[in-house]
Amino acid sequence: MKLQKISPCLWFDHQAEEAARFYTLIFDNSRIVTITHYGEAGHDIHGMPAGSVLTVEFELDGQQFTALNGGPVFKFSEAISLQIFCNDQAEIDYFWEKLTQGGDVSAQQCGWLKDKYGLSWQVVPAGFTEMLTSGDYEKSERLMTALLQMKKLDIAQLQQAYAG
Repeated sequence: MKLQKISPCLWFDHQAEEAARFYTLIFDNSRIVTITHYGEAGHDIHGMPAGSVLTVEFELDGQQFTALNGGPVFKFSEAISLQIFCNDQAEIDYFWEKLTQGGDVSAQQCGWLKDKYGLSWQVVPAGFTEMLTSGDYEKSERLMTALLQMKKLDIAQLQQAYAG
């Protein structure tokens, strides 16, 4: 495995392996690469039992990630999310359904969702950025107006709003 220059590290309380396995089942071209375990060293600092999972190196659609069991000190927030650019509505529906299982979409909008681990994702059409940055102010405004009314994004409605 060639190491990426930049790779996200996701902090979990104790669910790193469970989350990595969950994510790799959802995305094609995905796999668990390596699992490391806590030893006795540093137990007075981290408090984790020797033999418990420390990190899980995994790939989602070829993108490298690390999941770390660091304890309950830090939690995910909406300040960061992972974007999934989808080619069609079926793909949006698929990722939305899989990632919302046990998650929370009640306070989310604009394609954002929070999965059962508290990690935020944004499931968006691949062509959205091009429409938004087309240079046509009126089209972009109609697009944003439609977007702000949605939780899960509907490509047909976004395209219709953009077209006028």
